[in-house]
Amino acid sequence: MFTSLPEITVKELATLLVAEGDRQFVDVREPHELELAQLEGFVNLPLSQHGDWSTNIHSRLDANQETLVLCHHGMRSAQMCQWLMSQGFANVKNVTGGIDAYSCVVDAAIPRY
Repeated sequence: MFTSLPEITVKELATLLVAEGDRQFVDVREPHELELAQLEGFVNLPLSQHGDWSTNIHSRLDANQETLVLCHHGMRSAQMCQWLMSQGFANVKNVTGGIDAYSCVVDAAIPRY
């Protein structure tokens, strides 16, 4: 069953990246994608390496903290959000449009690929 995902815009993400608060940022893109473009403050958990990090997700991330998930366009991050919710994460948000939208709307210095 697909549950509706809470989402935030890239403009909202930009505000949260500089705001005080307990939140965690997750980027599910591949390491080679991070070499092309990335935002500081994100922990990288490549979706393709789910088997490597999924068994200890609760020691890597706090299930009670706000968790914002990013990918290239928003599809992989939506998958990750669904999975995190199934693992008991209560406050998960998908970044709509991903890093591509961030580059277009917020910061053109972030390379597009």
